[in-house]
Amino acid sequence: MESDNKKEHSSDNFLFRLITEELEQYPFTREMRTRFPPEPNGYLHIGSAYAIQTNDTIARQFNGKFHLRFDDTNPLKEDIAYVDAIIEDIKWLGYDPGEHIYYGSDYSEEIYRAAVHLIERGRAYVCDLTPEEVSEYRGTLTQPGKNSPFRERSTLENLTLFAKMKEGAFPASSKVLRAKIDMGSPNMNLRDPVIY
Repeated sequence: MESDNKKEHSSDNFLFRLITEELEQYPFTREMRTRFPPEPNGYLHIGSAYAIQTNDTIARQFNGKFHLRFDDTNPLKEDIAYVDAIIEDIKWLGYDPGEHIYYGSDYSEEIYRAAVHLIERGRAYVCDLTPEEVSEYRGTLTQPGKNSPFRERSTLENLTLFAKMKEGAFPASSKVLRAKIDMGSPNMNLRDPVIY
């Protein structure tokens, strides 16, 4: 059942309107959760304040929870001082995630297992191209990309290499895991993106 508060906001804000319409069409039985995912490699800015306010307000209006989830997957550029500053600034703005502070790295093992599953299904492969070569092979907006010479590695070879990547057996960025999608897609984002 929709509250008067939701009706009031859904008519004057396109996000509330879209969410309300979606919930009417596809009833959602779980608690809604929104998130603000900053990287702890700098301080918040005005766009951050807008995103925090939007996500917290949506969570409140739909009786959900607002989560702060740090995207801490690049430890070479991150610092705990930024984590502390971001939490302090969010509270200063009047939004308190309370116990709902999470880190992307909390899900590392789950993400790894999902990647293994993609390899097992033939949907991902370990690629040795350099970042420059990946860009070159990706093609352009008007020309399709071309397959990596490593795209057709066997499932066993990909699984073995990926396990060694996890163990740190290779220099950083010398191997990446790419989703096997479509190098001829007009959408460049679907041309075998790097996923790990």
